[in-house]
Amino acid sequence: MARYVFITGGVVSSLGKGLASAALGALLQARGFSVRLRKLDPYLNVDPGTMSPFEHGEVFVTDDGAETDLDLGHYERFTGVSARKTDSVSSGRIYSNVLEKERKGAYLGKTIQVIPHVTNEIKDFLAVGEDEVDFQLCEIGGTVGDIEGLPFFEAIRQFAQDRPRGQCIFMHLTLLPYLAASGELKTKPTQHSVKELRAIGIAPDVLVCRSEQPIPEKERAKIALFCNVRPDAVIPAYDLSTIYEAPLAYHRAGLDRAVLDAFQISPAPRPDMSRWEDVMDRITRPEGEVRVAIVGKYVQLEDAYKSIAEALTHGGMANRVKVRAEWIDAEIFETEDPGAHLQGFHAILVPGGFGERGTEGKIRAAQFARERGIPYLGICLGMQMAVIEAARNLAGIADAGSEEFDHEAGKKRFTPVVYHLKEWVQGTHKVERKVSDDKGGTMRLGAYSAHLTEGSRVAEIYGTTRIEERHRHRYEVDMKWRDQLEACGLLFSGVSPDGRLPEIVEHKGHPWFIGVQFHPELKSKPFAPHPLFASFVKAAKEVSLLV
Repeated sequence: MARYVFITGGVVSSLGKGLASAALGALLQARGFSVRLRKLDPYLNVDPGTMSPFEHGEVFVTDDGAETDLDLGHYERFTGVSARKTDSVSSGRIYSNVLEKERKGAYLGKTIQVIPHVTNEIKDFLAVGEDEVDFQLCEIGGTVGDIEGLPFFEAIRQFAQDRPRGQCIFMHLTLLPYLAASGELKTKPTQHSVKELRAIGIAPDVLVCRSEQPIPEKERAKIALFCNVRPDAVIPAYDLSTIYEAPLAYHRAGLDRAVLDAFQISPAPRPDMSRWEDVMDRITRPEGEVRVAIVGKYVQLEDAYKSIAEALTHGGMANRVKVRAEWIDAEIFETEDPGAHLQGFHAILVPGGFGERGTEGKIRAAQFARERGIPYLGICLGMQMAVIEAARNLAGIADAGSEEFDHEAGKKRFTPVVYHLKEWVQGTHKVERKVSDDKGGTMRLGAYSAHLTEGSRVAEIYGTTRIEERHRHRYEVDMKWRDQLEACGLLFSGVSPDGRLPEIVEHKGHPWFIGVQFHPELKSKPFAPHPLFASFVKAAKEVSLLV
């Protein structure tokens, strides 16, 4: 039966609970334990699938088709454990489940209340898969004291009470602000956060304290005394040059040792940190630098493309170069010459997105990369825009466009090279969708297989002709244009097993020009860079050596 670590936060949000959770998972793996990481989010959305990237950052998609919080991306990148639908839940999903059961009469006529019905639903979620791993690490979103998070805090309190003593511990992350005027760190916010936590029946076993300044031993002792934790369980967490330093930094600070002590696991297996030492060596000792332009529509918030940024870093590590990613708003190219902004970059990446805004700029970015011979990677919408660019400028379909933009305008303006995907095969059954369907959870989501053309560039990159990648889209390039586009040099080098859906396109004769309908960034890891990103950065490196 798994041991549980519940990770909570206090004082302010965005302190790095997700990163701390992921790093702890990596440290426990380094000591030979198996782990699973999970996220409990207090917001009332059923999932983040319909949330704006400006609100929530990127949506991370699992193999089994769940749309989840971006923290699950951190979990996967640090542990290599593929997330599942059962690793993420929101208040919206919990309440939806409870209300659905109530409508079916499952509660036998009882009055439905937060306690016990909502908290029991949360506890049932926590118990899923408890026999599969040694440790389950469960992060509670938000901060202690948030009204929407109270059912989750009550549920984990009950859950720990229900389990045998020593099976659950609590790790609390807080901020130690530094006041320059007095020249000292202030522990009072941490004390008040722990007081708030204890008031709802939870006593932390480990405190992780974020600070921009070194924490003196006397301050650590003070925190331990007033927060009722062991001095060696007060773990400093300082700002790092890269998130991939976190496992090594937390190990030096004693986080894994404090957690194992709280579980009374002694003697603990010795950790093997060689994986993370190699990761840091590749990051801190690059042998060159490449500049990659990311031409997107959500560039004001870098978290909107979090997995892409990390996958580029991983590609750089695979090639021993530093990747300097620079974000460019695609809308600029709708009124200005792309050359003025893209000159000097060694590669161009156009990521996914929804809606018409910025798409003409993405098309011009794809055209610039094709005509100038600059390495280009188009992901999801970025692939569709590359196909539309080829249709307009190579195949003579001057009004080529997407049904998505016609639906937005309410009238037909384009010849639809990209159309609304109405049906597809998932596993052994057919999925059907209509434009009028609900937006949430109705896209082509999760892992699907693709067959690659023998001898194509992508087959060479992957080293196989059969791949499986994660999808998140509802519009698709229409295969009826395949022959016309391939006659102009745009090869459909990857298709679905039934041959009906295009997965990958590439320009023959171009140094490196690939568009993919799926999201390869979601499967990239620092110790296992995705082959497409490794090859893309390698191509950029070759360009940089010619300059």
